[in-house]
Amino acid sequence: MRTVIKTPLAPAAIGPYNQGILAGDTLYCSGQIGINPKTGSLVTESLEAETEQVLENIGRVLQAAGMTYINVVQCTVFLSDINDYAQVNEIYSRYFNESPPAREAIQVAALPRNARVEISCIAVRF
Repeated sequence: MRTVIKTPLAPAAIGPYNQGILAGDTLYCSGQIGINPKTGSLVTESLEAETEQVLENIGRVLQAAGMTYINVVQCTVFLSDINDYAQVNEIYSRYFNESPPAREAIQVAALPRNARVEISCIAVRF
């Protein structure tokens, strides 16, 4: 069974994809950048604020699927500058402080809308 997960509480997709796909008990969350869903604008005041918005957006997609951060088993963090790794980790650890998921972090040449961070994840209902 495949179910599209979509919520107005997270930014609408800016391409031909969904915010998430629930396949059985596994949720595949598309990468989120720091777009404020109310304004449609990228949060740019600081890396911390942008990262917080990314993680809040992920949380809203998880919530739409009836899950929370504790259900996340794997994340991929994309950074436009690997030198932001430590600062992003600090914010990330506030959301994944209890049994953090498996993860990789990758520097990329660019992200949509000139974002500095994008995070995707996989979550499982226990």
